[in-house]
Formats: sequence, structure tokens, C-alpha cells
Amino acid sequence: MPTVQVEAELTTSELLRAVQQLGKNELNQFVFQVMNLRAKQQAPSFPKAESDLLRRINQGLPKEIQKKYNVLLEKRRAEELTPEEHKELLRLSDQVEKLEAQRVEYLAEMAGLRQTNMSDLMNSLGIQSPAYV
Repeated sequence: MPTVQVEAELTTSELLRAVQQLGKNELNQFVFQVMNLRAKQQAPSFPKAESDLLRRINQGLPKEIQKKYNVLLEKRRAEELTPEEHKELLRLSDQVEKLEAQRVEYLAEMAGLRQTNMSDLMNSLGIQSPAYV
């Protein structure tokens, strides 16, 4: 089984057990960071146009927006949103949708460069839809 060099060596299974202990928001951030790491490791083997697209595809939400969005989603689930917070959640939801639409455009462009469909492209790159919600 492969190991990961941290302060001490961990097996993949040990790392997975540690990740399972993360909360939902921490897990989302961790997955985002892993996707960025994978993109960086693969980027040198891609032509520049594909590298640029891959960086944009994996960009994700800015941390401050993601944090605020997660807080408001939790308050909504708990039915504790104020009217002002509800307006803010709607505004952020619109922003998330626009960013996701832009991401889909980048994926379509990358699929065109590779002459494949988006589903096969995403599978080949290990890209999943973000877990914003």
C-alpha cells in the first residue's frame, strides 16, 4: 500500500481514517485542496491551454465566500435565518451558480480540446462536481 510523507509516514488507509474524522466543511475544503494538488501535479504534462483551463476548473469558491455560504446553509437547515441572511444566502447562491456555470464552460472547452465528452473528461481527470451544498 502506498505511503504519504507527512511528519510521520501514513498509509493510505490511515490517511483515509483521519479524513473520515473531518466535519463536512473541513472535508469540503480538504477535497478542494487535494483536487488543486492533483491539478498541480498533472499540469506540467498538459499543454499550456489545458493547464490554464484545468487551473480555472479547479479554482473553486474563494474561501471567504465558501465560509459565509456554509454558515448560512447551516442556519437555513436549522431554520434560524433572518430575512437579511436569507437575502445574503440567495445572493451567494446566485454567485455559486454563476461560478459553477463558468466551470462547466471551462470543462466544455477542455473537452473540445481533447475531442471527448465532458463526462469522460471529468472521469479521466478525477474531477467531481463540487460539494458546495
